[in-house]
Amino acid sequence: MHLFSGPFRQPKLLYNYYERRLGRSLDLSSVPRHIGVMVDGNRRWARQFNAPTGQGHQAGADKILEFLGWCQDLGIKVVTLYMLSTDNMSRSPEELDELMGIIANTLDLLDADADISVHAMGAPELLPDYLAQRLSSLTTRVPAKERIHVNLAIGYGGRREIVDAVRELLHDADTEGRTMADVADSLTVDDISKFLYTRGQPDPDLVIRTSGEQRLSGFLMWQSAYSEFYFCEALWPAFRRIDFLRALRDYAGRSRRFGS
Repeated sequence: MHLFSGPFRQPKLLYNYYERRLGRSLDLSSVPRHIGVMVDGNRRWARQFNAPTGQGHQAGADKILEFLGWCQDLGIKVVTLYMLSTDNMSRSPEELDELMGIIANTLDLLDADADISVHAMGAPELLPDYLAQRLSSLTTRVPAKERIHVNLAIGYGGRREIVDAVRELLHDADTEGRTMADVADSLTVDDISKFLYTRGQPDPDLVIRTSGEQRLSGFLMWQSAYSEFYFCEALWPAFRRIDFLRALRDYAGRSRRFGS
């Protein structure tokens, strides 16, 4: 049989060849330390196939696990995933119930990977008790050998994060006996950064959003001040490793100025 026999054989072989070539050309020294990803497009992906919305959410959850494998292979140390915003909490109870269950199952799969550490970002009081408890339990686990650190933004809002940081800063100042005037006179950017959900972590070098939308929607508003942004047309469940490699290649070709 000819090597390229069959209607789909040749395109698949060419795709695999291009993916391998692109991967080999990537300079691993230029790979971002921290990547933020807005996993957008699950519902639109399902609509393309006249499938239930829950099927799109499940496909998106499966893609998360695949994506984290790509990141581990490339040596990326920190990934922040925007999985559920505070705005998403206004969706129908039926869709939210199914989505929460899918997220809970995804947490179980992350828990099964001993090399992943997990940090929760968001408002746990907005989540069902079973999900908030499962998330809390997962974040207390310390891997023996961490290959990747994953921040899960669930019930997350960027404005809320900044408000929470300022609130915690003020409570901390009150405990120390400082007045509000003292805080105002000495307040710096670093003071607020110390109380963000990602405190102690590097800011994201690269933020990726799938589905073709070109806005942040409140994601890491403070931390992304000097991030590079990459907007991809692919819907999240259809996001391929080659799309990821293209994003990394694009990032490597940029000159980061950090405001200068």
